[in-house]
Amino acid sequence: MSHNYNDIPVGVLTVQKLSRSCCPQLRWKKETIFKASTFVLTYLAYTCYHMSRKPISVVKSVLHTNCSESVVHNTSSNDCGYAPFDDANAPALFAALDSAFLFSYAAAMFVSGFVAERVSLRYFLAFGMIFSGVFSYLFGMAKTWNLHAMSFFIFVQVCAGITQTTGWPGVVALIGRWFGKSKRGLVFGIWNSHTSIGNILGTLIAAQYVEKDWALSFIMPGIIIASVGFILFLFLVDCPEMVGCYPEATGITDRSPPNDSDIEEENTNYDAVSVMKGLLPHNSNIYFSFSFQEINYRPSERTPILDNRSATHNAHAERPIGLKDALRIPGVIEFSLCLFFSKLVSYTFLYWLPLYIQSSSTLGPELSADLSILFDVGGIFGAIVAGMISDMSGMSATTCMVMLFLASPVLLVYQAYGATSVFVSVFLLIVAGFLVNGPYALITTSVSAELGQHSSLEGNAKALATVTAIIDGTGSIGAAVGPLMAGMISSGGWQNVFYMLIVSDFIAMLLLVRLVKKECTRVTRSRIRIE
Repeated sequence: MSHNYNDIPVGVLTVQKLSRSCCPQLRWKKETIFKASTFVLTYLAYTCYHMSRKPISVVKSVLHTNCSESVVHNTSSNDCGYAPFDDANAPALFAALDSAFLFSYAAAMFVSGFVAERVSLRYFLAFGMIFSGVFSYLFGMAKTWNLHAMSFFIFVQVCAGITQTTGWPGVVALIGRWFGKSKRGLVFGIWNSHTSIGNILGTLIAAQYVEKDWALSFIMPGIIIASVGFILFLFLVDCPEMVGCYPEATGITDRSPPNDSDIEEENTNYDAVSVMKGLLPHNSNIYFSFSFQEINYRPSERTPILDNRSATHNAHAERPIGLKDALRIPGVIEFSLCLFFSKLVSYTFLYWLPLYIQSSSTLGPELSADLSILFDVGGIFGAIVAGMISDMSGMSATTCMVMLFLASPVLLVYQAYGATSVFVSVFLLIVAGFLVNGPYALITTSVSAELGQHSSLEGNAKALATVTAIIDGTGSIGAAVGPLMAGMISSGGWQNVFYMLIVSDFIAMLLLVRLVKKECTRVTRSRIRIE
């Protein structure tokens, strides 16, 4: 899609006008401002996406509780649970809710990537977050409206799963557009902590209201994510070119700044200083007043729709790719299948870890939930370290394979000795989260962005969201299968669940063998050339 002055968000235009009138001498580096705002806004956005997914896991304990026969049954009370979850069939109903969300999320993710490449990401994310908030709000309002139909809850979960798919392709595509390949792994590693932070915040917010009024456990996250979505609509800038930034060597765009003859033609409408400020490349050391004098290069009647020097190439390069073309990109299939098994492990921990801790120790429900947060804490550090190692070595597949190799014995040790003491459990949970979530985070962020800007695409900027959706969509199927399988086999003993996780981890590692060989060969050849 083409971008022009009218695509610039109204919030950015308002800040520009206020800055120009109130602080005309305030000087900022334009690209730094927009990069920072994109980083913060996308971080907040996906934090909210994950925050709004957590209430269901917290509220299950009050939707279904054990009641004594002497207690008068009241379907609207927290004392005996909430119909239809207040009977012995509740575990199956909870499994149906989880599956409705996760499978609809996985299926819609493949479509979401194609849509994201063809629409404004600002609108895509903003409306996706607002509707995610609406469906979270509706789930909570079921208690206020005294609704007990299982079909209503299934409908809300399916719709929530579909709208949640707007998040990942959108935020990854934006980060990929604004940040180059330099230090990409580190940038994505730090940025990807939003997943764990969102999980932690969602747990804490839901727990704050669960015993008082569980409806608020859904309503409050719904209001928060919808509000942040509106903020994104006001301030999020879709792409660097929209505001006169032209990132170099990132594969983001092959669009060049206008040449000198273009400047001369436009000088009839704008003074030379304003035009030149809008044309300077991002690596310039000159700092400007935060004013749209910097970015007011706007087309006139005489401005060609496409640059004559690259019109034909741009028409080809900007065409959104299809599923077959995306699957032909080297590494997409391998990393997609690897993420299937990696996410299977991670999401099984996400949905079942509190219950496992409670059943395997003497800790109560609240302490078990608090202890399970440490898995996400380890995941934050794992994502950052995996990104740093990938940046330094240039070997993302090898980084993932080594961490997956180390994760298997840690999972086995945790199953055998995690319940011996709180200290041992804390240590092993952090290490397990570090090793399990490190590869998962690297694949869904830095690797996806790298493959979405692969050299085989010849500079096509329209592939990033599609590739991201394919990889994360495949992983999301694993995220749905893992908890479902765990629920089916846990009745035979928790060791069966851990055996499933270890086997899945091992398969994920094997899927990367071919890519690891290629990386080792490439590094060896480059060293030989240097010598």
